[in-house]
Amino acid sequence: MKPAPIAAALLALATAGSAVAQTQAASTTAANDLPSPDKEFVQAASMSSSTEIDASKLAAKQSQDADVKSFAHHMEVDHTKLAISLKMAAPHGVAVPKDNSDMAVLNSLSGLHGKAFDAAYIKQVGLDGHKKAVAAFQTEADGGQNAALKKAAQKALPTIKEHLKMAQELATKKGITAQ
Repeated sequence: MKPAPIAAALLALATAGSAVAQTQAASTTAANDLPSPDKEFVQAASMSSSTEIDASKLAAKQSQDADVKSFAHHMEVDHTKLAISLKMAAPHGVAVPKDNSDMAVLNSLSGLHGKAFDAAYIKQVGLDGHKKAVAAFQTEADGGQNAALKKAAQKALPTIKEHLKMAQELATKKGITAQ
């Protein structure tokens, strides 16, 4: 079924607006007076949490599975806390991007419902997203140059690793394999 012309136009506008927001978020990070590895961490961590929060809100609406909804709620709560921790750890004058979600992920999920949504959400957000987040937080924890950001990454890393473990368990329970 083809989307109505108005719906298609609204989706195009939303996608364009999101692309502008992502570009602004990346510009905000680039303007920060931080060493390159720390800038990359701020960008990756803010995008990870923002994407988790937005995708979890989608899961609340588009999933019919209690386990997926429970996982999504847990992710929304934890990533909201992680986003706040990142903002608090950022040195004075360093802007942490907000509304920095990975729009490719959100757009790929937005038209799905039920089991199709669950499988895509678990793969893209639960597994792939947390693998990327673990890598970003580990890199900062091991080699970050800003002491406050490095400490925040070290403190958050066990939570991010636990999220990946939870996603792996959920995927196994639902018969979803990572590609």
